[in-house]
This record gives sequence, structure tokens and C-alpha cells, in this order.
Amino acid sequence: MVRDELFITVPSLFRCPISLDVMKSPVSLSTGVTYDRSSIQRWLDNGNNTCPATMQVLHSKDFVPNHTLQRLIQIWSNSVRHRSDSPVQLVPSLSPDQARDLIKEIETNPEDCLECMSKMVSFARESEENRKFLAKIDGFVLLLVDFLGSSNANFLAVEQVVRVLDLIVSEYEDRKQLVNSMLKSDRDCFSSILLVLQRGSTESRIGSARVLESIAIDAEAKLLIAEKDGLLSELIRTLSSETDPVMMESTLSCLIAISVPRRIRPKIVRLGIVKQLTKLLSDPNSSVSVTEKVLKLLEMASSCKEGKSEICENSDCVSAIVQKMLKVSSTATEHAVTILWSVCYFSRDDRAQITVTKNNGLTKILVVMQSNCSPAVRQLAVDLLKIFRVSSKSCLSSYDTKTTHIMPF
Repeated sequence: MVRDELFITVPSLFRCPISLDVMKSPVSLSTGVTYDRSSIQRWLDNGNNTCPATMQVLHSKDFVPNHTLQRLIQIWSNSVRHRSDSPVQLVPSLSPDQARDLIKEIETNPEDCLECMSKMVSFARESEENRKFLAKIDGFVLLLVDFLGSSNANFLAVEQVVRVLDLIVSEYEDRKQLVNSMLKSDRDCFSSILLVLQRGSTESRIGSARVLESIAIDAEAKLLIAEKDGLLSELIRTLSSETDPVMMESTLSCLIAISVPRRIRPKIVRLGIVKQLTKLLSDPNSSVSVTEKVLKLLEMASSCKEGKSEICENSDCVSAIVQKMLKVSSTATEHAVTILWSVCYFSRDDRAQITVTKNNGLTKILVVMQSNCSPAVRQLAVDLLKIFRVSSKSCLSSYDTKTTHIMPF
């Protein structure tokens, strides 16, 4: 079978304007625009009172089933299934020349480019070759940035722009130029990204977090992201409300990237990150990767006095940190030891020390000290044992050194 027969072009009328997937249960709003039931219900449940496609205020949030469209979709789906015994990919396939034509169309008519942007997303998803092709088209990435910075852009189109950027940003060679363009004072790209984080689909929200991480390449960019009203708080709120594992990991990675400058860490602590991270750390279903990222963020938080104080006051947090030692990975264990060193040795906090003792932390610290950990972490473990008055010369003599301490942050 030739390649062209493996792809079926989906009529744009059959796609939900929010998810861009073929609609399973099409329903129409009072504005006359039709969406898939699950997508529009999620939009309305998030507190929105506008039509996503037109941004008109909804006088009624009721919607009615579009039976005619549903029948048409069913007829079309049946014809597609009968056309070939091979699995069919319901995505439009563009040639590079067609992709260039779409970009020209977007440049000519940016106010009405939702369908074009949707096709660009599909084209970029198809292959790494396509993503590299788009990234190398002169001016295309900057065109996307201009669109993000527009104050009157269609929200659904903004979602697609974020998805395209997420897909191709790693292939874009001049990352510094991209960052400088997004940080220009006459653009408000962060407002668009924040809006997608608040109201977008899961896929576009994942894209937003990844794009933010991609542009947080130096201290200036990280500080400007952190200073955007509502951006950090929305990322932290996502940790408490999100169940999608990819979204969770993307959010944690983004927060780690943004929080590298020390002056940002007190801010994320004040926004309640320690409480949210404690909940994630206490979840037995958290993956290894999520747990490592949670502990990394707690380690960063413990480097400032506000973070140390929050961790020490939260016995559940200290307990969870001890419990994860030696149970997840060597990376997780080293993060955990560093946090405990910060609150128990550096801060000399009695509450944290008592919690560690109650949770059999001394035994674990001894095991870490004798394990194949890094020399720096082994020295932190020795310091912790000294604090807990484990002073047996036979235990510590071989580890006691005159090493000059360097803060592990």
C-alpha cells in the first residue's frame, strides 16, 4: 500500500475546536459553535463563561446534541473503516511545500488561522524530520512568538501555537534569540502562556510548561518568568490538582528550571510549594521520576531560611523524606540526605531531628554512609550522625575528615 493511502484527511467540521480530535459526542452552544461534549464540559467546569472559538460571553451554558453532525461523522467513520483493512491514522498529511504555504497564509491572515495552526501541529507531530524542517524555516518561530504576544489572538489558536512551539523549540538553533524575542517588553507572551495553563487542554498545558522550561536558560529569563503575576502560583496549583503524570512531570521540571536563582526560592515557598510537594511525596503511586523531582525541589527550598522553616514545621514532610531514602533511587536518596543535612545539621532544628529519629532515620543514614554514594553526600551523612550523637569512634573514625564544607546547593 502506498504511503498516501495510510492517511485519511479528516474534514475540519468533524474536529472539536478544543481537542482537535474527531468528535464522539458533538454538542452545540448558544453561539452555534459545535464541540465535543467532554471538551466543552471541561472548559465550562473550569469557570469559563465564554465560547472558546469566538470568545463571546455565553448567556446560557446549556448545550444541545448535534445529531445531524454525529450521523455524518458516523457515516464518514464507517466509510473510512471499509476503505482499508490496514489501521488508519486520522491525521492530515502535509508536504513541506504545503507547510510553507500554510505559514504564508498565517502571515497574511493571523486573525483567522486556527485551522492552519492545527494542521501545523499535525505536521510537526508526524516526524522529527518535519519538526527540524519547521524550526529551520526563516522567521517561522518568531512568527509564532509574535502571535503569542498579540493581545487579541484567538485563544484556541494560541493553544495551537503553544503546541507547535513545544514540538519544535528543541530543534531551534538560536535559542537565545527566541528567549530575547519572548522577553521583549512590547510583547506579553507570558500572559498567553498563563492563560493556556489556566484554561487549556491537558496537551496544551503540558506544552506551556515545556516552553517555559525551554526559555528559562539564564538568570534573567528565570527571574522574568518568576516575576510574571500568577505564573508561579498557577504552576504550583497544578501540582495539587493534576492527575496526568506527564503534566505533573512537566510542571515539576519547569519549576526546577525556574527556581535555580536563590532569590526565587523564598517566593515559591511563600506560595505553598512545600505543602504540595509533601502530598506528592506521600503518594505511594508517584513514579520514580516524579519522586526525584519532588525531592530536588524540596532540596532547593531547603537552601533558604523560609524553606527550612516550612519543612521543619511540617513533620509529615520530614517523615516522607526519610521514608523515601534507600527506597526509590540513588538520586532520590542523595536529595533526601541533603535536605535532612540542611534542616537537622545546618539549622539544628530539634523538631526535624526528633522526626528523623522516630522514623528510623539514623539506621538509614548509616547505610547511606556505607553505600556507594558520592564523597560529598557521605560527608553530609557523617555530619548528620554527629548531630544525632552517634559518636562511636569505631563507627566514625574512618569517615571523620577535615574536609572544608561547601553548601550543597
